Amino acid sequence: MRKLLLLCGTLLCLSITAAAQDAATSFEANSPAAEPAAPVSFEVQARTPWQLGAGYQYQHFKPLGQTIHTNGYNVDVTRFLNDWVGIEGTAIMGYGSSSTGTLTKSLFIGGGPHAVLNGHGRFEPWVHGLVGLEHIRDVQGNSGFGFMGGGGVDYKFLPRLFLRVQGDFIGTRFQGFMQSGYQIGAGVVLNF
Repeated sequence: MRKLLLLCGTLLCLSITAAAQDAATSFEANSPAAEPAAPVSFEVQARTPWQLGAGYQYQHFKPLGQTIHTNGYNVDVTRFLNDWVGIEGTAIMGYGSSSTGTLTKSLFIGGGPHAVLNGHGRFEPWVHGLVGLEHIRDVQGNSGFGFMGGGGVDYKFLPRLFLRVQGDFIGTRFQGFMQSGYQIGAGVVLNF
């Protein structure tokens, strides 16, 4: 688990430095002190208010004493309140098996804040924190509190179409006990 969190943190730091390198600094040659010009703004020039994302998701978590691996889909909608903060709603559906070999299905529905570091380059790192409901269905169904936190990087493939990679920590609470896990995913994001 520590390795995954370290990997997510490293990716986030590297994406921030990549965005900083895209911001070109210019010097005025005629200035006697040759001081740098005003800093480049990290403001998005035409932020659209909505984002719709869809993609593949792999999950690994341990609810109720068994290990579960699922592959599935995620769908999320973000409404930006300004150029860098928005409210996100997401649904993640997964299908796989548990350590006992039983067919397992999972569903997470939640929402929370979504924040981006805007740049003029092609990379846009972001973070989010979501709370909601986690439902796991194997031989019997269990529902409980779920939360996830993490982030990723969007790559501006076309003006309104981004490619996304992300990683998240997952926490669940079933029958009075906390469980943890992780998920990784990739997909596309449409801005409108």
